Amino acid sequence: IMLIAAMNPCPCGLYGSSRHRDCKCEPFEVKRYRNRISGPLLDRIDIHVDVPAVAYRDLKSDDGGIASQQVRGMVTASRRRQTERFDGTLITANAMMTPKMIKKYCVLDESGEKLIEQAMSALGLSARGYTRLLKVARTIADLEGADNIAQHHISEAINYRDMYGNRRW
Repeated sequence: IMLIAAMNPCPCGLYGSSRHRDCKCEPFEVKRYRNRISGPLLDRIDIHVDVPAVAYRDLKSDDGGIASQQVRGMVTASRRRQTERFDGTLITANAMMTPKMIKKYCVLDESGEKLIEQAMSALGLSARGYTRLLKVARTIADLEGADNIAQHHISEAINYRDMYGNRRW
C-alpha cells in the first residue's frame, strides 16, 4: 500500500508558523501531541515532509517551479530504471528491495557512509530506518538519472527522515 498521512505540528496547528498568529501551545503539550504517534509506526513511514502555510501571492504566482510534465518524465524514467534493474525478479520498485539487493544497488562512498552514520546517531534511526533511508536515496538518485548514490542523495533522504526538521543535512 501507499500511505499518505498528515498531522498538525502541535494541538493548535501553528507551531513553527511564520504567519501572523503565534502558537500558544506549551512545549510539553507539543511533545505530548507528537508522542501520540509511536516511534515504531513513524519508523515505517519513509518520507516525512514539513509543509508550511503558503501565502496567497505565492499561490497566484506564475513561478510554479518544475512543470508537471517534467516531473512525470522524471518519474517515468525512474520507474523504467527500476524495472530494468530488477528484471527477472518479482521486485518492481526500490521500496521492495531485499537486504541482498540493498547491498548491491545502494553502495555508498566514504562521504556518504560518514553522513549516514552521523544521521543514524543524531536521529536515533533503527536498522529498519537505515534500510528505508538507503531505498529512498536510491530512488532520489534514480529520479536524477544517476547510476550511483551520491552524498547529496543521502542528504536529501535524511532530510525526509528528520520529521521535525531539527537540522539540515
